[in-house]
Amino acid sequence: MIVRIMGEGQVRLADSHLTELNKLDDELLAEMQKGDHDGFRRTLHALLEKVRELGEPLPDASLDPSDLILPAPDATLEEVSAMLTDEGLIPSY
Repeated sequence: MIVRIMGEGQVRLADSHLTELNKLDDELLAEMQKGDHDGFRRTLHALLEKVRELGEPLPDASLDPSDLILPAPDATLEEVSAMLTDEGLIPSY
């Protein structure tokens, strides 16, 4: 799976990591629903850091389409909310 972090680039990520990422995604969604801005910020950064850690960066010139697009690290709660689907930021596969 190819994941794009807005403003940063793309990484190739094995589908086997989705369960771990979905846990952070669920936590992020819960914090958003509570309006916990500090928790939201902390968990968003943890989610993006985990994607960077587990993923293999693709070259900037790569034209592969993204399977998943995640918000930039400085995205606001409102911006991330606009990106959500029924399953959060990361769908279950």
